[in-house]
Amino acid sequence: MSTNEFELLKVLAEEKNMRKAAERLFLSQPALSQRLQSLEKEWGASLFIRSQKGLTPTPAGELVIEFAVKSLKEREDIHEQLNSLVSKVHGTLKIACASIVGQNWLPIVLKDFITAYPEAKISLITGWSSEIVKALYEGEAHVGIVRGHTDWKGTKIPLFKDTLYLVDKELSSMEEVLQTDRPFIQFKSDSNYYQEIQAWWQRRFASSPKRQIVVDQIETCKQMALNGIGYAILPSITLSGMEEVNKIPLNKESEPLELARETWLIGYDSSFELGQVQAFVDIVKKHSARLK
Repeated sequence: MSTNEFELLKVLAEEKNMRKAAERLFLSQPALSQRLQSLEKEWGASLFIRSQKGLTPTPAGELVIEFAVKSLKEREDIHEQLNSLVSKVHGTLKIACASIVGQNWLPIVLKDFITAYPEAKISLITGWSSEIVKALYEGEAHVGIVRGHTDWKGTKIPLFKDTLYLVDKELSSMEEVLQTDRPFIQFKSDSNYYQEIQAWWQRRFASSPKRQIVVDQIETCKQMALNGIGYAILPSITLSGMEEVNKIPLNKESEPLELARETWLIGYDSSFELGQVQAFVDIVKKHSARLK
């Protein structure tokens, strides 16, 4: 099998649909069907079951697809190693990034990166910090950008620290929080962040909020607070300064119960030897220095 045939099987397995796979591969459906038939003849087994619902790999197909994906990964790894031997930065930079950073800070960093290194490619995964660590463990990314405390044994570079604010249209001081009937809007991210907020609240107020609304996305939480539905605790990375709300910092110098959120760049030591990763780290450090 050639690399193109590996890619063909990988796309068919991902899309599970002949039309969508054909579009991704820039082939007509008849041409794709013919190539698949040739592969099945080569292997002497049916690789997919065709039905109205799409394509389902057969047991034989699962084995061949696994072989194809593994072969593509090994080929990519060899290319990256070869690329690291030359001075020019190219190859694929695989990043796994906490969603909040990917939405609010990373785009300007990546803009500088692709401007400086137009021959490099970027693969980006976003999610919760726990998912970022999992992506590194499973080899899906070279580096990860995570939030808060992360137990990581490899390279760990501090990037910046967020001030956290209590944000509300009406409340202007902490003293008003326990007196209001307005709901406390929270987003339930990876568990340690949610728990940090809960622990801070109990230390600061020694009682639970009268009313609570829990959402699963920080942007939803932010928009509800900006539209006056209730108050929220948001990191400074999500706020531009143009919002028409009161912002009460949770980590004033006089405040003994400081609460802030740290952001880290992590990865295995071997990944930091790759040219595209070294170049990315240099740009990341320049941007993070501006926030300190």
